[in-house]
Amino acid sequence: MPKGGVSASEARTFRDPDTGARIRQVTDHPSIHHHPFFFVPCFDDAMQRLVFISHRTGSAQIFAESRADGRLVQLTDRDDIAEWSIHPSHDGRHVYFVAGSGAWRVDTATFAEERLADFGDAEMRERGMVGAAMGTTALSHDDRHWAVPVRSGGVSRFHVIDTARGGSTVILEAPSIGHPQFHPSDAGLLFYAGPLTNRIWCVARDGTRHWNPYPRTDRTQWITHETWIPGTRELAFVDWPRGMQAVDVDSGRVRALTAFPAWHAIFDPAGRRIVCDTTFPDRGIHLIAPDGAAPRVLCQPRASNAGDHWGGPFPYNDGPREVYAPQHTHPHPRFSPDGTRVVYTSDASGHAQVFECLLDAPAAS
Repeated sequence: MPKGGVSASEARTFRDPDTGARIRQVTDHPSIHHHPFFFVPCFDDAMQRLVFISHRTGSAQIFAESRADGRLVQLTDRDDIAEWSIHPSHDGRHVYFVAGSGAWRVDTATFAEERLADFGDAEMRERGMVGAAMGTTALSHDDRHWAVPVRSGGVSRFHVIDTARGGSTVILEAPSIGHPQFHPSDAGLLFYAGPLTNRIWCVARDGTRHWNPYPRTDRTQWITHETWIPGTRELAFVDWPRGMQAVDVDSGRVRALTAFPAWHAIFDPAGRRIVCDTTFPDRGIHLIAPDGAAPRVLCQPRASNAGDHWGGPFPYNDGPREVYAPQHTHPHPRFSPDGTRVVYTSDASGHAQVFECLLDAPAAS
């Protein structure tokens, strides 16, 4: 199917056999599909489209499900997309992505592509399957600023692109820059994940301030999967597998969120609930209210969750290490903008597909 091609809906709805939750399967082609990484939205704010990656053409392409009629629309047709770099705009007009050594966006209505920056002969990403090697990017809540880490030789450069006026500014150089995230309401503040031995870093969008609000001092501690808590200046993070904590990035104050072994975990848009997947063991996708209430299982994706390194102690104290962890095998649950559903990926059928768990359905505790 060429760019701009439209195919019929593949959706079907069923009940999770373990919890009774209503599940909507979005894709059903025998190829790899996945939504963006768990802290990147898969919808525009008005939920006109659900954006995902599909390999049904033989390479990773950006697709969108039209929420009005369920039809699937192919937005790109190229062979060089960095599939974890995609980021839908909040206004629904574009999907931003990295392809080759360029930063691009595609118009969701006309399918016209625009190159916003060219990074020359940079290698773009670190090697591997996890962390900075994934090549995730960040778009500010007002769609004005797009942050793209670029690996070049032995250094990573943090580029911020002005999406309205054009132009790219390097605000920071560091040994490793991964998983950037703009604060959900402050376009002047960014988080990024630094080296695995000391991950939590913040930087002002103009590069004038750069700090480490939670220095890692315990060599047994595995800090991962950081996300902003809406309505606060706090970053939630997983202290794997001991639960979750939050740090106020201005004061450095730390508080416990839950002792439940959350894996990929993120708050809803109101900052009131956490959704997470689990592994070692896989207990399914859970909802957590950070008020001491027991976590509630939503559904059982039964994804293969590739990545044996998660089953032991922190493996990176002595430096980087190659791991086999294809990310489309992880559920990566994510709330919809209206908080009524959780989008996730599962390869339980043998091919990774995109699903939604509807939160107005009953679920077992």
